[in-house]
Amino acid sequence: MKVVIQCGGKGTRLRPYTMVLPKPLMPVQSQPVLELLLKWLRRNDVRDVYITTGYLGHLIRAFCGDGRQWSMNIRYTIERQPLGTIGPLGMLRDELDSTFMVINGDVLTDLSIGAFAACHHRSGGLVTVATALRETPLEFGVIDAPEGRVKSFKEKPSLTNLMSMGIYCMEPEALEYVPDGVPFGFDDLMYCLLARDKPVYTYRHDGLWLDIGRVDDFQSAQILDWDEQSPAHERLGAVS
Repeated sequence: MKVVIQCGGKGTRLRPYTMVLPKPLMPVQSQPVLELLLKWLRRNDVRDVYITTGYLGHLIRAFCGDGRQWSMNIRYTIERQPLGTIGPLGMLRDELDSTFMVINGDVLTDLSIGAFAACHHRSGGLVTVATALRETPLEFGVIDAPEGRVKSFKEKPSLTNLMSMGIYCMEPEALEYVPDGVPFGFDDLMYCLLARDKPVYTYRHDGLWLDIGRVDDFQSAQILDWDEQSPAHERLGAVS
């Protein structure tokens, strides 16, 4: 399966560090995030990778080269202006001619690509979104006060939601909804597909997922043993 890694963003959540390094090259212990991501893909038997580049893209291209050091074939797109998370796929229409994956360049996970792809094919949808449960603590007390009278109070509760992991399995037909040369995010694609009643499904992953663009996740990644290269997390989950 061909995989597109999105690496064109500016990484504003990790400034000032990303003023000199693109977010995918931020170090996790002794290795850049992007190298760990590529090694995970290679352990899942992925060989063909496209990396979308924009901000400080020359550094990413210089680091990864053609991918031969990982026995991979890496090619690049170059954004002259920011195109969002999905917009750059418009430059790859001729290349993405079968089921493919799109991954944010700041994701670290042990998801099994084989299980994810099998789940996608069983669903028969245009897009399957890899998801994970995550608690989000609120910073304020929450009051329930219908008609102005307090009925309940919760001090800084946590909300549990099913989150997008920034990993998507797609059919080429999904690209029909992606405009050329226009900033276009994954949220825009979802609105387009849902408005047309096109099938979109989710795959629930219960293993490791870190979004390196978040400071907390970036710090958590520093204490894990990435040299152990354990097998991808197998979970033959159901589509929902």
